[in-house]
Amino acid sequence: MIKQKKYLFLNHLWDKESGLSGMLVLLFIMHFILIPIFGSYSSFMVIINVFWMLFLIAGIISLSKSRKHTLLFIIILLLFVLFRWLSVFIQTPFVHLGDIVFTVLTFALLIYLVLLKVFEPGPITEYRVIGSIVVYMILANLWSVIYLFIYEHIPGAFQITLPPFESNTLQANFLYFSYITITTTGYGDIFPLHPAARALVQIEAIIGVLYPVILIGRLVSDANENKSKKKQEQSTDIN
Repeated sequence: MIKQKKYLFLNHLWDKESGLSGMLVLLFIMHFILIPIFGSYSSFMVIINVFWMLFLIAGIISLSKSRKHTLLFIIILLLFVLFRWLSVFIQTPFVHLGDIVFTVLTFALLIYLVLLKVFEPGPITEYRVIGSIVVYMILANLWSVIYLFIYEHIPGAFQITLPPFESNTLQANFLYFSYITITTTGYGDIFPLHPAARALVQIEAIIGVLYPVILIGRLVSDANENKSKKKQEQSTDIN
C-alpha cells in the first residue's frame, strides 16, 4: 500500500489529465520567475534540472508502452546527465556536441510524453488544451537552448546587448528571445546574424504561427463541441 501511494504521488502529474495544468504552472514559474531572477545562481539551476529529471522519469514510468521504450528513454536521460556533467570539466567539441544532441533528445522526449497525454483515448477536455500550451512552452525552451549553443560555439552568430542586471544570464536572454520569436513579436534587441541562426529563427517563427492554429485551435474547437454535446444530453435527459 505504501509503495502504491508513493507511485501515485510520483506520477500524479502524468496519471491524471488535471496534472497538465500543474505542468503549465511549473513551466510558468520556471520560465518567467526562476530563470529570469535566479538564473545566475548555478547551484539553484542544478536543483531545477534535477527536479525536471525526476519529473521526466515519472513520465517515462507512467506513459511508456513497453520495457524497450522505458529502457531507451532512461538511456537518453542518463547520457544527457553524463554529457552535461562532462561539459563542465571537459571542453572538447565531442563533449559539447554530445551535450547539445542529448539535451535536444531530452526535450523531444518530454514533448513526446506530453503529447501522448494530450492525445490519449477519450474526450477532448480543457486540460488537453492546456497540455498543448505546455508543449508550446517546451518548444520555446528547446529553441532557447539551441540558440545558446550556437551563440557559444559560433562567434558572432547573434548580436546581443546584455542588460546591466546581475540576474540576466545568457540562458534568460535567449529564453526571452525564443518567446519573442515563437510569438512573432520581434522587438529587435537580439539579432541573428549567422545563416544557421537565421534559419533556426525562421523555423521557430513558422512553428509559432502554425502550431496554435493547427493544434491548439483544433483542440479548443473539439473541447467546445464536447461541452455542447454534454449540455444537449443533459437537456434531453431533463426533458
